[in-house]
Amino acid sequence: MTGRVEAGDPAPEFRLAAGPAETIDLRALKGGKVVLYFYPKDDTPACTAEAVAFNGLRAEFAAAHTRIIGISADSLKAHAKFRRKYGLELTLASDEARTMLEAYGVWREKMMFGRKYMGVERTTMLIDAQGAIARVWRKVRVPGHAEQVLEAARAL
Repeated sequence: MTGRVEAGDPAPEFRLAAGPAETIDLRALKGGKVVLYFYPKDDTPACTAEAVAFNGLRAEFAAAHTRIIGISADSLKAHAKFRRKYGLELTLASDEARTMLEAYGVWREKMMFGRKYMGVERTTMLIDAQGAIARVWRKVRVPGHAEQVLEAARAL
């Protein structure tokens, strides 16, 4: 497990699959702002609410010149099913190897019902047009979060 990425740090480079013929490469996104929202699992209540909230604000983020990318360790197949079930049109990238999740410091030890396990800490990062981390939200509470990130993107 690597250290956490903080505001002001350069965003670690990554290249992830987002579909059978789609790859997301941070280098190709430079020049525009990017929201990376890291979430634990497709089709769970909080993750669904978060995805639906970001999806509903796609046009507003686009007007703020900001791309939204959801990232989890789920497979592309799971992402495709999740997107279909909820009519999601935003990009969901898969990091089954957890390389990028570890580089961004969101693959963390968690605890539930007294049991420790490794998983994705719900985190959102806003990357500026130069490729630096502009804002970080950790241990995100979903209600109102997408709107808060949108306001930060507009202000950047």
